[in-house]
Amino acid sequence: MLAAALLLFSSPVAAMAAAPDEPGGDQEQTDFYFGGVITFEDKPVPDVTLRIEGGGFEAETLTGDDGRWRLYVPEKAEYTLTVDESTLPDGVIVEGESASQKLEFGLTKSKIVNLFLGEGERVTQGFAEQLFVRLIGGLNFGLLLALAAMGAALIYGTTGLSNFAHGEMVTWGALVTLVATTMWQLPLWAGVIAAVLGGAVLGLAMDAGLWRPLRHRGLGVVQLMIVSIGLSLAMRYTFQYFIGGKTYQLEGASPTPIQLGPIQLSYIDLISMGVSIVAILAVAYFLLRTRIGKATRAISDNPQLAAASGINVDRVIRIVWVVAGILAALSGVLWAYFRPGLRWDMGTQMLLLIFAAITLGGLGTAFGALLGSLIVGIVVETSTLWIPSDLKYAGALVVLILILLVRPQGLLGRKERLG
Repeated sequence: MLAAALLLFSSPVAAMAAAPDEPGGDQEQTDFYFGGVITFEDKPVPDVTLRIEGGGFEAETLTGDDGRWRLYVPEKAEYTLTVDESTLPDGVIVEGESASQKLEFGLTKSKIVNLFLGEGERVTQGFAEQLFVRLIGGLNFGLLLALAAMGAALIYGTTGLSNFAHGEMVTWGALVTLVATTMWQLPLWAGVIAAVLGGAVLGLAMDAGLWRPLRHRGLGVVQLMIVSIGLSLAMRYTFQYFIGGKTYQLEGASPTPIQLGPIQLSYIDLISMGVSIVAILAVAYFLLRTRIGKATRAISDNPQLAAASGINVDRVIRIVWVVAGILAALSGVLWAYFRPGLRWDMGTQMLLLIFAAITLGGLGTAFGALLGSLIVGIVVETSTLWIPSDLKYAGALVVLILILLVRPQGLLGRKERLG
């Protein structure tokens, strides 16, 4: 067995920002980084792809002609470094059980990484297996995205408001769970219940304290949308003020995966999909079988006629805001596990995908938002088979544009209907 170490420049000067022709020169440079030099048989190995991820952060780089590489990270935390073995020379692998390893900083702001290369045969997944794995991941992501998107679609359908603060409602759910499980030392299930209750309270407070008074003053849809943008900024930076820019992990994040054939799923993934499906079925029952749900659909069709028919429009809209707050909070908890990690701006990262799902499925229809979310989730995850992972969210927007060119009202779109 031939082996060669991945050696590293370890001079204190290496902590300084890299020049454009140095390793990592094309990245956003921070004070913290991992780095090294990959050689095999005492010769540098160029163009090897290395990826770092952890705490919701992802980045990748290539080794230079001299085999050197550097990966910058935002803070001291635990990260996973992965060497893409498909970019190594033929017959060369990373020795050990895996091409990935967990990394943590010591007392310094840089970390010397030692791996070993050797001769061997790479075991890779075929295209069909990779596609199947990503389809499952896309389904999981699409389901949790659907929770937030259905809530936003209900709000749009009953009030005509494109709520730009919906991303912060998502973040709120994860924050409540974090506070409940860390500061109050409650078990995780109690933290999730607290998040659901917190989401309901937030939805109720937002409508009672802001949106209902503004509606009664006769503000137009554009004016309300601008107010929602301001509310989004205010909530987002309030979150940052209290928790800072650090990434937090909820209890039980990154558990050991369960191998199911070619698929690796954790028990959290299975619980996430189960909870999402139950919540979506509950929303469907609410819309189709309950009096309030039918009144919600009637208000979406024609609020003036609904009011003339004796429906208390303000009461129904208030309930819609509570339901939307619950769904957004639950989505935030699941999103914090899927990323994984909780940040003050995590909901903002989901907001564009929420709007894309709603538009794709058809404005004002909750079931359209569900369909659009599943499509967006699957496209986002499977697109990494063909495009870099940094561009995977752009792939969903391309699909949105293509479908709207053919069907401008969306897949299930009919302006007069909700659900």
